[in-house]
Amino acid sequence: MFNIHRLGLLLLALLWMAGPAFATDKPAKPTKRKGRDEVVTITTTQGVIRLILFDDTPLHKANFLQKAKSGFYDGTSFHRVIPNFMIQGGDSNSKDADPSNDGLGQANEGTIPAEFAAGHQHNYGALAAARQGDFANPQRASSISQFYLVQNRSGTHFLDGQYTVFGQTIQGLDVIDKIANLPRNERDHPVADIKMTMKTQKLNRKKIAKLYGYTY
Repeated sequence: MFNIHRLGLLLLALLWMAGPAFATDKPAKPTKRKGRDEVVTITTTQGVIRLILFDDTPLHKANFLQKAKSGFYDGTSFHRVIPNFMIQGGDSNSKDADPSNDGLGQANEGTIPAEFAAGHQHNYGALAAARQGDFANPQRASSISQFYLVQNRSGTHFLDGQYTVFGQTIQGLDVIDKIANLPRNERDHPVADIKMTMKTQKLNRKKIAKLYGYTY
């Protein structure tokens, strides 16, 4: 069990250093069950992770897909890993050779308004946006780049309604487990960099359901 001090440290693991932004919830949109969707593939030295992004978090979905397609995430790393909690990545600082700035983000990088109305939870494999803490960001606006994947098999539901969940792992939960359990230092930074590349593929939703057992 986590004590209060440890829980505080874990919450800080998700903070992103950027200016606050105003946030407003958008009404949830009905999920489209027909047509096509985009599968996001994250390739690491530990294996491949595949994600689906939720239609009812449209701001986060559009932003993440744009960055994935542009190559923004290529060469970034999972810079913070905590067993039985989560793995966090996506900071452009992690492309350089200085691990001390990983997770700090870029100045004036911007934020995305929180999208809590859909009510998505921090289940095992959930994709969520990191953010700055409530003391400087009471609107709980999300980082425009940093994200985390839930590794706790029971979920991390104490974060529900505090950080925007905008996707789900559909393949590679075992890879998330591997990364979370890699050797790390006192800052929860992996001893060896876990670099990633990212690409997207547009597929028919029925094919996605058949290939990965995902239910829309």
